[in-house]
Amino acid sequence: MQDPKEYMVLPSHASGLMPQEERLEIPGKACRLTIGIPRETAWLENRISLVPDAVALLVKAGHKVLVETMAGLASHFNDHEFSEAGAEIAGEASAIFQCDVVIKVAPPTIQEIELFRGRQVLLSSLNLASLSEQHLRQLAAKRITALAYEYIQDKDGNFPVIRAMSEIAGNTSILIAAEYLSHPDYGRGLMFGGLSGISPTEVVILGAGTVGEFAARAAMGMGALVKVFDSSVYRLRRLQNNLGTRIFTCVLQPNPIQEALRTADVAIGAIRPQGGLSPVCVTEEMVRHMKAGAIIIDVSIDQGGCFETSEITNHKNPVFEKFGVTHYCVPNIASKVPRTASKALSNLLAPIMLRIGEEGGVNNILRNNTGVRNGVYLYNGISTNRYISDHFHLPFKDIELLIAAFH
Repeated sequence: MQDPKEYMVLPSHASGLMPQEERLEIPGKACRLTIGIPRETAWLENRISLVPDAVALLVKAGHKVLVETMAGLASHFNDHEFSEAGAEIAGEASAIFQCDVVIKVAPPTIQEIELFRGRQVLLSSLNLASLSEQHLRQLAAKRITALAYEYIQDKDGNFPVIRAMSEIAGNTSILIAAEYLSHPDYGRGLMFGGLSGISPTEVVILGAGTVGEFAARAAMGMGALVKVFDSSVYRLRRLQNNLGTRIFTCVLQPNPIQEALRTADVAIGAIRPQGGLSPVCVTEEMVRHMKAGAIIIDVSIDQGGCFETSEITNHKNPVFEKFGVTHYCVPNIASKVPRTASKALSNLLAPIMLRIGEEGGVNNILRNNTGVRNGVYLYNGISTNRYISDHFHLPFKDIELLIAAFH
């Protein structure tokens, strides 16, 4: 009788035909990041880039998160909440700026750039109006890869951070208008909206983008009569479709705007320019003929404003009166509701940070994700944004070529 062991002896070339363990590719490219969240030093910037819930997700994924002490106080998050989420609380800003990735809301100051060790990743807003050539040259000298929130795109080509902050600004602008309209000095004690037997509040909105849409939603929800002006018929039609009602809309023309402003209780400026500054759509003469106690909220003030009478104000002294009309011209409206704005910002940034870790570093995600790549304006210290290069006299290089060269 033949030995059973003989049946188990196979020639070497046949061993590949036998059932074997499945061999899967091991995702060894994932990396662990050290992420730093400094306390914001920009005046009246109350937001924080990552909230404790997002920090907990990153720590669970194996990343190390350092938060500067009291970084979240202005947005009503304390150090204990961050430490409970797994973050390390750093007493000095210098420790934060040694991390692999530094995440801020406002762009870093000259003093903060000096704290960078070099060859790191920076995520922040850009806010070109507040930057100088020295800022960019110092970042370049440190070989920083810098991404701007304003430029990051999603899969549909939209700008999610801008949209989130615009939604907040649109809603909040109506709440601000209601606050000042009822003020005994500024708004003459009027209630926003309307009651039975009393004419409704008239709201004129310049701009049918995201700010204009959410301002219109909030105003209509409070019972106001809303009129929207925009230079694009397409945007006006889209606004009506999104609202699900045929509200008053009109193209931006001086005479119709002037007629609407004569009876308006509230005027919202929400025009976002395609490049450069916002166009001035309301002249000083138009403001002169507005009702006493009317309220102007110029959300476009960070791009120059669309009311000729607008002047930049701040959260400490937000309003001034001109021709009997109260003007609110704070550039950073989202910081008025910092906890909500911080959560909205964190919801967008945390997935990007998780993806950077999964991809094995920022270079890999820039190679594979066009939306995140669109946010880059400095790559290893080299300017990859044509407008910034021209504006600050920096040499420009195409990021596609740089990524290929560095790999």
